Amino acid sequence: MRRRGTTAKSLGALAFWLGVWALLSVLVARPLLLPAPWAVAERLIRLAGTASFWKITAVSLGRILLGAALGILAGIAVAAGTSRSQFLDTVLSPMLSVIRATPVASFILLMLIWVGRDILPCVIVFLMVLPVVWGNVSAGVAATDRQLLEMARVYRLSRWQTARRIYIPSVGPYLLSACHTSLGLAWKSGVAAEVLTMPALSIGRRLYESKLYMEMTDLFAWTAIVVLCSIALEKMFAALVRKLRRRRMLGGRGL
Repeated sequence: MRRRGTTAKSLGALAFWLGVWALLSVLVARPLLLPAPWAVAERLIRLAGTASFWKITAVSLGRILLGAALGILAGIAVAAGTSRSQFLDTVLSPMLSVIRATPVASFILLMLIWVGRDILPCVIVFLMVLPVVWGNVSAGVAATDRQLLEMARVYRLSRWQTARRIYIPSVGPYLLSACHTSLGLAWKSGVAAEVLTMPALSIGRRLYESKLYMEMTDLFAWTAIVVLCSIALEKMFAALVRKLRRRRMLGGRGL
């Protein structure tokens, strides 16, 4: 019942802002500046009816998800290393802090010198996700209950048992939060990299060309695609998290 109320509120808010958009487009009366929502919707439907649309979207999505996945895995590995080794922490922490503080546009322009434009968005996403995951996982490791770790040593649990029974439950919420944040960051930074580097098959190239040729309806349509893909990724991730938590709860009952 509560979920239905939340859905109704979300749909109401969406309808309100679509109404504001429609009203502004009528008042402006210049599609070159602000196309009407129905015109954008019609263009979206036309785009969705072409094979090239799905190919472009799939390539961009795959490129960005690959970079995000590699960034998450690398972030976990680096966090595990810096949490166990003071030397690694001293060497790697400043570099990761610099990566986190550097603007995305600066990275894109710098990396464009060394990396091909087709793979550059994947590299940029990797660099944006890595420090986020590293910071959250490191915080989760630091927050692990020391008494539980001492108990693990007393009972002579193996490293795997200690990780499975103590570290994973402690770090899990931090990692999930990092992954949720990383998905939105990955999508934004990946599309931004595509806009600047313009790979042949990319949403970013279509955004840039729409702006270049003043095709505002196309620009709004491709922007809507970016938003819809981002929302879909977040929804799928939230569903996956709920499923994992449900399985863990069922497993607990079985014990």
